[in-house]
Amino acid sequence: MKSFLKSDLFLRFLGGFALGAVGMFLLQPNDPPAFASTALAASTADHAGL
Repeated sequence: MKSFLKSDLFLRFLGGFALGAVGMFLLQPNDPPAFASTALAASTADHAGL
């Protein structure tokens, strides 16, 4: 088990996974999805009519 954890294959996989995880958090959009804002607008318009 120790030899596998120190192997080059595992270290490359772990490094790629870490870079991918950091990239997913850094590159995610800050704006909310477009479909969520229209659904909220439709639900508030329905309550305004009551």
